[in-house]
Amino acid sequence: MRSTLTVLLSTFALTVPAISAETLTIYTYESFTAEWGPGPQVEKAFEARCGCDVQFVSVADGVALLNRVRLEGKAVKADIVLGLDTNLTKEAADTGLFAPHGVTATNIAVPGGWSDPDFLPFDYGYFAVVYDSEKMATPPTSLKDLVEGDAAQKVVIQDPRTSTPGLGLVLWMKSVYGDAAADAWKKLKGRVLTVTPGWSEAYGLFTKGEAPMVLSYTTSPAYHVIAEGVERYKAASFAEGHYMQVEVAGMTVRGRDNPLSKQFLEFMLTPEFQDIIPETNWMLPAAPTSKPRNPAFDALVKPVKTLEFSPGEVAANRKAWVAEWTDAMSQ
Repeated sequence: MRSTLTVLLSTFALTVPAISAETLTIYTYESFTAEWGPGPQVEKAFEARCGCDVQFVSVADGVALLNRVRLEGKAVKADIVLGLDTNLTKEAADTGLFAPHGVTATNIAVPGGWSDPDFLPFDYGYFAVVYDSEKMATPPTSLKDLVEGDAAQKVVIQDPRTSTPGLGLVLWMKSVYGDAAADAWKKLKGRVLTVTPGWSEAYGLFTKGEAPMVLSYTTSPAYHVIAEGVERYKAASFAEGHYMQVEVAGMTVRGRDNPLSKQFLEFMLTPEFQDIIPETNWMLPAAPTSKPRNPAFDALVKPVKTLEFSPGEVAANRKAWVAEWTDAMSQ
């Protein structure tokens, strides 16, 4: 099979091949299309089914996907957008650029169930502060500990204007602190080493030893155990609970005219796709798998409470809550 993977190095510098009836173009985020991510395996498996040509085009992170689609508008070149999450689905649907998926999905297994007519989940997880246990003997045990802890112990976070984990932290802070979130951000600012556009850059700085903590997921330590045989990286369990993320894919109005779009969304919920997710995207599968999960996943932090805003609540408040973050971080 000839390689068709296109990696977009800039959110706005986008080159997409001409579309034919046998081509499926999927916008997603960089870590999905990375050599170690699920993209290469998903591409190979679906092409074997459809006899088609899958073109992945990636941007830095999930919020950047929505920004990209908005920028292109009706000229959007994607058939499928994969990598938004439920904190963005209301805003995405309101663009008018997504079409109902038409998939009968009775096997979705995400907490709280699923009923969205435009988007389907492909994985889920919980945001967490991941720390290096060889550099931190006493990790934070709550969001309050993180906010008010030793400023010498730095954390790398992501920008909520481009990154779904960055937005997730804004929502996590808001769900715990409410109207006092602005003051909490001002306190936390002293612990922030840097803010990156996306998850990949932040996690890379963390594993290079630039900071002892990074905003990531409760599932991230499983990667190090399974792929590297390393147990030093752990997720801190927070007393207030952890904010949940459900990642989704949707069919664009352009993709509605491509039969491959619905075929891919149906494929996404099969064990063949879902088996790929845990040990490449390092998240939890959104539908049944055909093989047992590695025991390393059983040892992960299990949130004492799931924190979550509805898509409508996020859509109504995201601009103001991100502006609150921006104001605090710029002072």
